[in-house]
Amino acid sequence: MAANFWTSSHFKQLLDPEEVDVVHQQDKDKGITLEEFKLIKMHMANYIMKLAQNVKVRQRVVATAVTYMRRVYTRRSMSEYDPRLVAPTCLYLASKAEESTVQARLLVFYIKKFSSDEKYRYEIKDILEMEMKILEALNYYLVVFHPYRTLSPLLQDAGMNDMSMTQLSWGLVNDTYKMDLILTHPPYLIALACIYIASVYREKDITTWFEELRVDMNVVKNISMEILDFYENKMIADERISTAFLKLALKP
Repeated sequence: MAANFWTSSHFKQLLDPEEVDVVHQQDKDKGITLEEFKLIKMHMANYIMKLAQNVKVRQRVVATAVTYMRRVYTRRSMSEYDPRLVAPTCLYLASKAEESTVQARLLVFYIKKFSSDEKYRYEIKDILEMEMKILEALNYYLVVFHPYRTLSPLLQDAGMNDMSMTQLSWGLVNDTYKMDLILTHPPYLIALACIYIASVYREKDITTWFEELRVDMNVVKNISMEILDFYENKMIADERISTAFLKLALKP
């Protein structure tokens, strides 16, 4: 795995937000809106987390899996690549990439356990077939850098590495994977935005520390606003997610 973010395939694949917020034509033809597109991705990120908790893999694997899933849908439609199969397959692939391998049969056991619809009770062969399609969609670039890597050193440098600040900042980073931030911003800036939010929430003034870092605070604050906007809007009715999936199930 590349040791330096700036020379990695991850850096080279960063996208503008406008490139991420694109509903593919096949999905548009089924009536999928941009809001529903985002809803489905968020729902699938939660599904990956639920599966991961049951197959017992660490958070880094979850983060990598969600990143793969989100990258796939910048290049492929949900009509072609059903999210209910893509999500668990991304977890399977990420577990291998992060050297924390999950047995396909264990994953299939929980997929069947959580699915009430026979159509989505996938078998091992379905996972393996989709894995090859996902690898192709990702152009075989599997390197992902995460904000976790820089979060602890930054908190320590800021003198805010107590348990309370660490847990709050870590939780904020976890929630950024319910958005597309990992596709559009360098991970260290996401980490800084989470520290910024945590410092405001805990009423800790670290303005001088940020000034010494010489980072673009406008970018940090913009990322922070995206995260806060997400929290404001996350109270979403399940019916809206169900409606979006019903549209995907329609024949073109």
